[in-house]
Amino acid sequence: MAAAQTEWEFSCDLEVDFGSEENASVVYAALSVDKELQPDKVKRQMSISDGKLSVHFEAVEARFLRASYSAFVDILALATRTIEEFGEGIKM
Repeated sequence: MAAAQTEWEFSCDLEVDFGSEENASVVYAALSVDKELQPDKVKRQMSISDGKLSVHFEAVEARFLRASYSAFVDILALATRTIEEFGEGIKM
């Protein structure tokens, strides 16, 4: 029986300032529903504070970290463009 892989050797952090707690909360809510496809290989933790979305990624290999980060940034860009397009007052 092989031991479970527990080393999370690769990590990176991302912080995006949305200028308001409301905008950060909307983006957080939209992105938090998408779970990692390989949670045994990549972990993602998100938090919001002072209008900023902070994201911490950890992965067992650099390629998993890169793929997860890249996919997340694509979705983050879409959410950010939506906020910019429709402005303040987006209701969930």
